[in-house]
Amino acid sequence: FRAKTNLSLSLEFVLLGFSDTPKLHWFLFGIFLFIYIIILLGNGIIILITRVEPTLQTPMYFFISNFSFLEICYVSITLPRMLMDLFTLKGSISFFACATQMCLFLILGATECFLLAVMAYDRYVAICHPLHYSVVMSHKVCTQLVVGSWVIGIPIQVGQTYQILSLPFCESNQINHFFCDIPPLLKLACGNIFVNEIVVFIFAVLIVTVPFLLILASYSRIISTIFKLPSNTGRSKAFSTCSSHLIVVVLFYGSASITYLKPKSNKYEGTDKLLSLFYTILTPVFNPLIYSLRNKDVTGALKKLFTRLILCR
Repeated sequence: FRAKTNLSLSLEFVLLGFSDTPKLHWFLFGIFLFIYIIILLGNGIIILITRVEPTLQTPMYFFISNFSFLEICYVSITLPRMLMDLFTLKGSISFFACATQMCLFLILGATECFLLAVMAYDRYVAICHPLHYSVVMSHKVCTQLVVGSWVIGIPIQVGQTYQILSLPFCESNQINHFFCDIPPLLKLACGNIFVNEIVVFIFAVLIVTVPFLLILASYSRIISTIFKLPSNTGRSKAFSTCSSHLIVVVLFYGSASITYLKPKSNKYEGTDKLLSLFYTILTPVFNPLIYSLRNKDVTGALKKLFTRLILCR
């Protein structure tokens, strides 16, 4: 393996994943397979009920449905590959497959950031401007916001993937991670990569921080409006419509920000894997639970769906 061959499609990387715990391979395989099934079922049910239940045909649930679909796509970029590596005990991945995985992962990560910001804006309009809500958040506008969230990060992340995988890689082709991501790949690069690290940091700030600031701005106005409501019942109802989204924001942004915005270091690679597991796997697991268990409309729709299924038998 030499730097001069780093652009060859025959080049292979090796994903170390959880190779440092060989005795736990089958246990981890079972756990992650179970988690993947739960993610598919949980988010799939959210998508289903928001499409078939008339009471959930609102902009908020339109965004939640798209968010659940995004979570399924997001986790499907990393988990099936990790399950295959645990099953075969091999972590080899071609240059092209690594580039594709990283590019799709970054695009979907950017989409999640922007979609969370869109969902915050939806709650801002609903609570701060309720009389204009149906006009401002029309179906056309909601569709445009969702499409924009999906496509806005594509050129940035494609360019970032190209500049990372154009670097010369030296000495080792072993990626100390369970999927191809920027931080572990940068650790394999040789030569002066200071400019590349700055570019990665700037892109991370744009993709992560800008939507987060929009979320903060939306919720600062929302909280201000809630405190001005005359009744405790009104304040409680208004806050309950935002609490689920806030929990998802904290879970995703907390772990993702630490991973991508912290200084580069070789001391805490195990911690990096744990944080990556948190925002790539555990957040999609929690998503349907958060939006169903904390939402009376969703739990009511679930009961209706299960009742229909039982009666059909």
